Amino acid sequence: MGASRVPAARWLASPNEDARPPSAVIDTIVVHGISLPAGVFGHDTVAGLFTNRLPASNQASMIAAAAVQVSAHLFIDRLGRLAQFVDFERRAWHAGQSSFDGRSRVNDFSVGIELEGVDDCPYAPGQYRGLAWVCRWLQQRYPSITDQRIVSHAHIAPGRKTDPGPAFDWRWFFYELERR
Repeated sequence: MGASRVPAARWLASPNEDARPPSAVIDTIVVHGISLPAGVFGHDTVAGLFTNRLPASNQASMIAAAAVQVSAHLFIDRLGRLAQFVDFERRAWHAGQSSFDGRSRVNDFSVGIELEGVDDCPYAPGQYRGLAWVCRWLQQRYPSITDQRIVSHAHIAPGRKTDPGPAFDWRWFFYELERR
């Protein structure tokens, strides 16, 4: 059995989570990209989204975001700092309607990691290092998570999602992952 939290992460509990099915084996990591508003970095708006505490706004994207209940297990900002919203043994609401490896309901068996970013803006070096570090940390605790089971949101929800997008450099990420 794995550890429920990353010790290096800031803890911000999200109400947008629930129990995994009793037979669930955590064997997948889903990498996402997010910023609110799109392309604006360096503040706690994403944390507000995941904790149902978005600040009032008159921007259409922010109004739409306030109407949904979503979360992720982890968020990695542009400097590589970690925030955790859901214990790994619990199900975060990050994947939505999705399937991977012949199974639907990807939230049941995955860990969701959000990177602060957008599809068309390069991700920061600290994010690659932080993501690689936390993926290795998770792989040590959940041996069913192989490198091949670290996938994008676009991969598990094709046609519906595009993140983390073409700006995410998978080769750089796997290079960092091998260094860990």
